[in-house]
Amino acid sequence: MTVDEMPEPRIDTSRPHPARVYDWLLGGKDNYPVDQQVAEKLPEEARGNAARNRAFMHRASAWLARRGVDQFLDIGTGIPTEPNLHQVVQAITPSARVVYADNDPIVLRHAQALLVSRPEGITDYLHADVRRPGAILEHARGLLDFDRPIALSLIALMHFLPDDEDPYGLTRTLVDALPAGSFLVLSHGTADQHPELKDETEATYKKGAIPLRMRTRSEVEPFFEGLELVEPGLVFATQWYREEPAPVQERSGFYVGVGRVR
Repeated sequence: MTVDEMPEPRIDTSRPHPARVYDWLLGGKDNYPVDQQVAEKLPEEARGNAARNRAFMHRASAWLARRGVDQFLDIGTGIPTEPNLHQVVQAITPSARVVYADNDPIVLRHAQALLVSRPEGITDYLHADVRRPGAILEHARGLLDFDRPIALSLIALMHFLPDDEDPYGLTRTLVDALPAGSFLVLSHGTADQHPELKDETEATYKKGAIPLRMRTRSEVEPFFEGLELVEPGLVFATQWYREEPAPVQERSGFYVGVGRVR
């Protein structure tokens, strides 16, 4: 794995970070008291939602790898929780190339130690923010072939961008850079199946100075504008599966979808 040569960013343990809150929800230990304070105040269902969301990522990534996609750009990687995306796809295609990007310094430290590629493939990590898509794409072009299909993964990320930060435009910039035959894999927080938890969830993140914009189905649909949605379309996390047995149909706090670039 290669990492840009830069001074290692300082970890701010005085403020919670979405990646570390998510780590706690998944049962991880790479978080701090400020993150735990946010996570512990979230509705109890948040843990199950995080696990179901990650299971979707595993299913979608494996399906793409089995279809021959061997290049992945994962933005908003989060703290590595095995199996990671590269482990899923390289188990199917050992030569697959995966570029990770996240803006939390603790993710950088873990990436250096844990996001290790198979010898046949490449796993790379960039410390960067999705709000700077140009920098991410510039880095990715040094490792991925933008003349062949790429899977862009935006998992549990865009709901941390309020409307005034133009999450749709940022997604479009990234998707527009991909060649035909590429895919967007996206999951997004929603309260459509449990509206009674919406205010509590958003308020808890807000108290931790983390903006959270849960969106309805009609508000998530524009992320896939111009793309061909893969069956079963834009659905709740437990409803998206292909060859695998159907997941247990529980309530979900995430809309998910896979869209193909035409």
